[in-house]
Amino acid sequence: MTRSIADQTVEELGGTGSVLVRQRKDHIELDRLLQELDGSTGTAQEEVLNRIDRLVFSHAFAEETVLWPVIRRVLPDGDALTLQVEKEHQEVNELVTALERDGVDHPERPARLRRLVEVLREDVRDEEDVLFPRLQEAMSHEELRALGRRWALMARISPTRPHPTVSRRPPGNALSGLPLSLVDRTRDLVDAGVRRVPERFVPAGRALSRGLAGVAAVIERLPLSRTGDGPPTSR
Repeated sequence: MTRSIADQTVEELGGTGSVLVRQRKDHIELDRLLQELDGSTGTAQEEVLNRIDRLVFSHAFAEETVLWPVIRRVLPDGDALTLQVEKEHQEVNELVTALERDGVDHPERPARLRRLVEVLREDVRDEEDVLFPRLQEAMSHEELRALGRRWALMARISPTRPHPTVSRRPPGNALSGLPLSLVDRTRDLVDAGVRRVPERFVPAGRALSRGLAGVAAVIERLPLSRTGDGPPTSR
């Protein structure tokens, strides 16, 4: 019987560099942020959501680019297993896109936030209780550590914003990852600066952020960015 990676020691998971340990560490941080999100309002809520976005999207993009192709290769039912998580990732992308597009006063915002939290928690459970124990059975500790190094590198150069029209599978996600990451991370710096600068500079900062968002929208809609995906995760 498989055991959730949530219930195993670091040594059982392959050591500190194992992809399973790295994944669980991010999941623990996500849980902390979701607890912080609960009950927050206004600017504080936006700050927490921004931190969740930066964690979740780089984490998921690295999974889809590095881990899921391996799982589809080493597990006979890997395609079905990864498709379930890809659908959750797609819903998260669409929910966060709607939250950003419609602003803090939209009547559907509370329901969207509740659903976002639900899907993120479902995603963690599917990965820790089902997907990763199966991967653990199929790979050695050394292989899990090598995969962890590849995943960590990809997470550092992955996008940090929602991109719901980008393929969840190669080659589209691999081709779009670096340019979207450059745009997203520049936009993160601009938005952080807007929150700190004097009020007279805020309009210019917001205009620059919108311009970068437009650049990202163009990249994610390029035909190459959308290749490799299919229903039900393609848009």
